Amino acid sequence: MKLAQIASALGVRLENGSPDTEITGLAGIEEAGPGQLTFVANPKYAAAAHRTKASAVVVSEEFPALATAMLRSNNPYLTFAQAIALFHPARKYSSKIHPTAVIHASARIGEGAHIGPYVVIGEDVEIGKNAVLLAHVVIYAGVKIGDNFMAHAHAVVREQCRLGNNVLLQNGVVIGGDGFGFAKDEVGHWHKIPQPMPVVIEDDVEIQANTCIDRASVGETRISRGTKIDNLVQVGHGSHIGEHSLLASQVGLAGSTEVGKHVILTGQVGVVGHCKIGDGAIVTPQSGVAGDIAAGTIVSGAPAIDHKLWLKVSALMSRLPEIAKAVRTKPTKD
Repeated sequence: MKLAQIASALGVRLENGSPDTEITGLAGIEEAGPGQLTFVANPKYAAAAHRTKASAVVVSEEFPALATAMLRSNNPYLTFAQAIALFHPARKYSSKIHPTAVIHASARIGEGAHIGPYVVIGEDVEIGKNAVLLAHVVIYAGVKIGDNFMAHAHAVVREQCRLGNNVLLQNGVVIGGDGFGFAKDEVGHWHKIPQPMPVVIEDDVEIQANTCIDRASVGETRISRGTKIDNLVQVGHGSHIGEHSLLASQVGLAGSTEVGKHVILTGQVGVVGHCKIGDGAIVTPQSGVAGDIAAGTIVSGAPAIDHKLWLKVSALMSRLPEIAKAVRTKPTKD
């Protein structure tokens, strides 16, 4: 594509470059060469932008001028993501039902559906328009799904769950598996607590590979609009995730966790049950949340504490033997 076409499609301003420059692909700032488009969103790569061999660079409106052609953007990271979509559009699936698919006679599926090999769709299922269900997807009885549903191979949606519009399930996702609930009797045997209540997934949610969202014994488990969940995440029964939150890989939420809007839980964060995490909070990697987290705060560590305090504590860790020795050898007053 010509640089002028890209600028027009992305709604950005071309500066210091020929509109007829041909762009054949995209690459990172260090790897990009002639004919490629790159970007700078992190200030630590500013020097690399001056060395890049790329034909054009997506930069912020405030970024200092380069000798290379620039696409000025209010959000370079988002603009580059949109540029990737220009060069690598999502695959289109034709409307068809594979002969090996098993679809119950009572199921209702909207127009434009692509149903792949060995898909199973149960009794009284409702799926909206333009759904794509790839090989071995299983939709249990009574499930209701909105328009533009996309489920990659081996995704499973269990009975009575509710999914909104534009929901994307990556490979191996399980929506609505039984919550982990057992009651002990007087002789120490564990008895299963039934988990009949559904999972509700609102619009514009993406759930990535091998993540499990559990159903509840009472109430519901709910993932709110716009939330994105990474691979290998466990959301326990009865938990609620607020709008536009991010849960990174290997996050684990015990039952009845309440996560607010625009929260970020980074990799391997664990949260004990019945905790509340306020809107806009950030929990840094491998932290353990054992109590409520106030809105807008950043916490770290296990148990999680204020991030700035955790940085001070971490800085002292390597000195603890020295400090302990000094305390032991300090003369005592008679």
